[in-house]
Amino acid sequence: MATKKKSFLERLTGGLTLDDDVFEDDSITKEKESAVVIKGKSSGNLEKREKEVMWVDDEPEDAQLTVDVYQTPTHIIVDTMAAGVRPEDLSITIMRDMIVIKGKREESRMIDEENYFLKELYWGTFSRTISLPAEVEPEEAEAVEKHGLITVKIPKIDKTKKMNLKVKSG
Repeated sequence: MATKKKSFLERLTGGLTLDDDVFEDDSITKEKESAVVIKGKSSGNLEKREKEVMWVDDEPEDAQLTVDVYQTPTHIIVDTMAAGVRPEDLSITIMRDMIVIKGKREESRMIDEENYFLKELYWGTFSRTISLPAEVEPEEAEAVEKHGLITVKIPKIDKTKKMNLKVKSG
């Protein structure tokens, strides 16, 4: 018997499935709900609900990466676990006030579902966007991986730094 895959939010929160709560009208069965979404036909009150169901189904389900973010007097440090992720499957984008980490973890083994007793590891795409607490110098950032722990060290902009400029006569 096939079960419907839960959305990322449902897996994260253990919340209700859309089928349980989206349609309040008892005259709409689960079979009719599927037909409404697939055929794209609706009338009146169902139109908004149909779009909500389709929106959830169409969005990619990236898992959210867990991180630690802390600072030293001169740097912002971002630590994250990415065990099992190849460096070419990881992307880190740094802006002056934000960092975006994206990647994917691919399962290399093929095991039938009925042979699992417990399945908790996450396989698939993940991403995390973090607003940084201070402006940073993206060009001077560095990332190091050690035993699956990725540490991104980003220098803060020193706003107190001064420079005396000498005027040349020409």
